[in-house]
Amino acid sequence: MTTHRFIPTIFHNVIGSLPPALRIADGDTVVTETLDAVGYDKDGVNQTSGPNPMNGPIFVEGAVPGDALKVEIISMIPTRATGFTRSVVAANVVDPETVRDLPARDMAIWVIDREALTVRLSEPVAGLENLVLPLAPMIGCFGVAPSLGQAISTATSGEYGGNMDYRLFGPGTTVRFPVAAPGALFFLGDCHAVQGDGEIVGTGVETTFEVTVRLTVEKKAGLVWPRGETAEDIFTIGNARPLDQALQHATSEMLNWLASDYDLDRTAASHLLGQVVRYDVGNVFDPAYTMACRVAKKWLVRR
Repeated sequence: MTTHRFIPTIFHNVIGSLPPALRIADGDTVVTETLDAVGYDKDGVNQTSGPNPMNGPIFVEGAVPGDALKVEIISMIPTRATGFTRSVVAANVVDPETVRDLPARDMAIWVIDREALTVRLSEPVAGLENLVLPLAPMIGCFGVAPSLGQAISTATSGEYGGNMDYRLFGPGTTVRFPVAAPGALFFLGDCHAVQGDGEIVGTGVETTFEVTVRLTVEKKAGLVWPRGETAEDIFTIGNARPLDQALQHATSEMLNWLASDYDLDRTAASHLLGQVVRYDVGNVFDPAYTMACRVAKKWLVRR
């Protein structure tokens, strides 16, 4: 298998059926450096505009509609000593009466210590003078070309992936996307140093990373929505608005996964999910919300 160092010359604010920037063989590894969510590189130079400029697309030989693209997130190395967030929660995550009392949503700068692997506010506000967070890298926006030749803004998400902002999309996680276009046409970008559930200020700590992924084709996989796994859990992703529809998509995909890989019929899967499922909020800021339906592997026996 070959390792490719991919240096983009063009960045995209959509995920879609665009001319490939790189062609690779099934199972190859790609190392690439991302821009931040508004288009600045590791040196603080503005390369393009937001939202969420993507590296790609990467054409994976052998991928055809109906397959899955397995994306192993091998490593994420921060390449800049700063990141940014908004300073106040978004209006749509609080009561309407609360909105009028919110301060301005200014930009806040965070310091990324790449040796200590920590993140802290550059100018701490009262009460947070000693707040130091562990670095928790994650990919905010990535996926494959949608069906029907669509090109969809990186501000949102769907069956193909997109701007999901789920904090478990980090090193050590494997994600599978349903392929809808020849070659899959994989995109990635919008990486965060750390982020809580929901991306409720409208950002994570937005910065730049060197990201290493391995891309493998799985034939006739039967996915509708993205699936992922960590060492401890499996999870499915639903992207939609309202939030209950995103939850429905994620739960339906989990039922299908438990049937195909774990031989659990609807009754058995319902008993299991009813007592052990965990739901995580990926994003409640963007046009489509993201929900993850997560099950610990300790409850599962693969058939």
